[in-house]
Amino acid sequence: MLHARLKNIAGILRVASSSSRFGAEGRLRVRGPCPQKNRGLRSVVVGRRMMVDPGSAKAGRGAGSISGASSERDRTDDGGYTSGGWKSEDGRLSWGFSSFRGKRATMEDFYDIKSTSIDSQAVRLFGVFDGHGGSRAAEYLKENLFENLLKHPQFMTDTKLAISETYQKTDANFLDAESNTLRDDGSTASTAVLVGNHLYVANVGDSRAVISKAGKAVQLSDDHKPNRSDERKRIESAGGVVMWAGTWRVGGVLAMSRAFGNRLLKQFVVAEPEIQEKVVDDEFELLVLASDGLWDVVPNEDAVAVARLEDDPEAAARKLTEIAFSRGSADNITIIVVKFHHNDIIGVDSPPAGSVDSPPPASVDSPPAASVDSPGSVDSPLPTSVDSVPSGEKEVKS
Repeated sequence: MLHARLKNIAGILRVASSSSRFGAEGRLRVRGPCPQKNRGLRSVVVGRRMMVDPGSAKAGRGAGSISGASSERDRTDDGGYTSGGWKSEDGRLSWGFSSFRGKRATMEDFYDIKSTSIDSQAVRLFGVFDGHGGSRAAEYLKENLFENLLKHPQFMTDTKLAISETYQKTDANFLDAESNTLRDDGSTASTAVLVGNHLYVANVGDSRAVISKAGKAVQLSDDHKPNRSDERKRIESAGGVVMWAGTWRVGGVLAMSRAFGNRLLKQFVVAEPEIQEKVVDDEFELLVLASDGLWDVVPNEDAVAVARLEDDPEAAARKLTEIAFSRGSADNITIIVVKFHHNDIIGVDSPPAGSVDSPPPASVDSPPAASVDSPGSVDSPLPTSVDSVPSGEKEVKS
C-alpha cells in the first residue's frame, strides 16, 4: 500500500511540474490540492484573483492583485497548497507562485502580488512573508504592507525612501494593533518592487531574493542572521546579546536579527530593510523570491538553473517546491518566480479591470498537500526522491 501511494504521488508531482498554467489570454489560474482516494487528501481551491480598477491606485489597491489565503480559518482547512500565475498585458513579464505547508503542522507563510499603473508607469509588487511564533504578523504584512507603500506620497519620486519608511511604519502599526494581545509573533519580509525598468529589492529577515543575470545567480538580499558581524555589532551596541542555543540567536531566543513584530525583542530586532536597486536590462532573465523553506536546502545556483529550464514561471515555482520538499525541507515553502521577456511581442490581453472571476476548479495535475484531519497531526506527502537530503535538523527560528 505504501509503495502504491508513493507511486501515485510521484506521478502527480511529475505531471504538475511539467504542465503549463497560462491560457492564451494571460489569465491567472489558481490551483489547489487535487481530489484523491488516498486518506488525508482534500480538494479545496484556495487563493483568489481580484481585478480592481487601476484608478484605485491612490487608495493603495492595484489591478490584478493576488493575495495569500484570506484568513487563518482558510489556511488551516485549505490542505496546505496553492499556486497560480499571470502574464502582463504587453507580454514582457510573467510571474507564478507556489505556497506549500509542507511538513509543518501549521501554515505561517503568506505572499502578496500586486500589479497596477501609476502616471502611465507600470508598477508590480511581489512579497513573501514568513511568520514565526505564529502567523498573525505575516498575515498583517500581506494585508497592509503594499497597501501602505502605494499610499506613500513619495512612492514614485523616491521609491527607496518610501519602502524604508513604509516597512518601519507598518511594523509600528502592527505592534500597536497587537499591544493588547498576548501574542508576540514576528515575520520576515522579502519584497521586489518593479517601477518601469527599476527594480527595488527590500529585505528584513532570512527570506531571500535571487536573480538570474546573463545566466548567473546573483543574490540581491543578505539574510539577517545574528552572527553576521555587522548585525551582531548593531545588536550588542543596543544592549543586546547574541548567543548560541542550537544556532546563533538574539537573546538566545530568535534565530534572525531583523523582523517585523517580536515586541519583546524590538530594541534589537528591527524592521529596517536593506534595499538594493537595479536597472532591468536585457541580461535580466528572472527573479526568484522565496521563504527559507526553499533556501535552507536549495542553493541559489540550483534555484536559478531550475527556474531557467521552465518557460512557465508557475511551473518553475511548483518544481522548486517539489525539489525543496524532496530534499528534506522541514519548513513552509513559498516561492514567487518572475520572468522577464525582453523580446516578446506586445499584445497579450489580460482580463478587463473591474471584473472578479472565480478560479477554475482544482485539477488532477496539482501536487497533493499535507492534511490536518486532527489537531497536532500532519500527514505530509512522501518525497518523490531522496537526492541531497540534508543532514541535521533545521534550525528553529523562535
